[in-house]
Amino acid sequence: MSQVAIVIPAFNEEQGIGPVIAELRGVLGNAGIPSVILVVDDGSTDRTAAIAARAGARVLRHRSNRGYGAALKTGIAAATDCERIVITDADRTYPAGVIPELLRLLDNADMVVGSRVGRNVKIPWVRRPAKWVLNRLANYMVGEKIPDLNSGLRAFRREIALQYFSILPDQFSWTTTITLAMHCDHYAVSYVPIDYRARSGRSKIVPWDAASFLVLILRTSMLFRPLRIFLPLVIIFLVYGLAKMTIDLIRDPMISASSMLAMLSALFILLIGMIGDAISTRLGRLNPNTVTGVRGGHVVEQAAEPEDPTVTAGEKTHVRD
Repeated sequence: MSQVAIVIPAFNEEQGIGPVIAELRGVLGNAGIPSVILVVDDGSTDRTAAIAARAGARVLRHRSNRGYGAALKTGIAAATDCERIVITDADRTYPAGVIPELLRLLDNADMVVGSRVGRNVKIPWVRRPAKWVLNRLANYMVGEKIPDLNSGLRAFRREIALQYFSILPDQFSWTTTITLAMHCDHYAVSYVPIDYRARSGRSKIVPWDAASFLVLILRTSMLFRPLRIFLPLVIIFLVYGLAKMTIDLIRDPMISASSMLAMLSALFILLIGMIGDAISTRLGRLNPNTVTGVRGGHVVEQAAEPEDPTVTAGEKTHVRD
């Protein structure tokens, strides 16, 4: 069995990173899965990097905060010896026990996503309306049902993720983008129901991030399924133009400028959409050799710290359990 890289982006997660690593090591060890746990400290100002290194993870550090997506790209790019990648969060929300199942299903898929639809899902109610709207829009864009658009627990093949690096954002919308892109490119994406625990520490996602996700879905559709955006606009303008022209002819045997403008707009939008669709189809999947991310000078590796004799037994249990 080939080695698996567990990539964990972390920003000021000193409360959760130790227990997350300990849980991962226990689950992967019991399952006999050879793995490397790679924590990408995204410019934390607390002891996240030191605790992760002491807990046994390989730690890469960004010199400044670059974003969740940038941390994932750094970790994936650094896992050169691993064909399979698993990503999870550092806040103890995702159950590590499901990872062996994700990897088993990955034998017959290109990406397996832990879908937060289990019995014990602690997603704040204030986020659920926006998530519902975004999920319905994403389902329309790709023409498939997506149970969880932006789950942070998933397993995928490294070479597939690399080919999308040029369009994957540096922020939280990284997971949304790769989900939409792989569905649009007809990769095999599977979903496994999982629970979602209440996080430790403060969430980094704010309510107005929903607007960013909406723009992202539209932008991704423009890259892969442009007609999904343009055809509804064509229909709206065409229906308005025909209705207005009918009313004009009934009232006065003259066609108004507004009806002509609406029908010409429908024609122009249709032509633009067809050109975009032709370009998208002709280019096909993105160049797999295009890999962009954090430059080498912006990443340093955290060395493991020697055991501190002043650390109490209670503190050791907090870090390692």
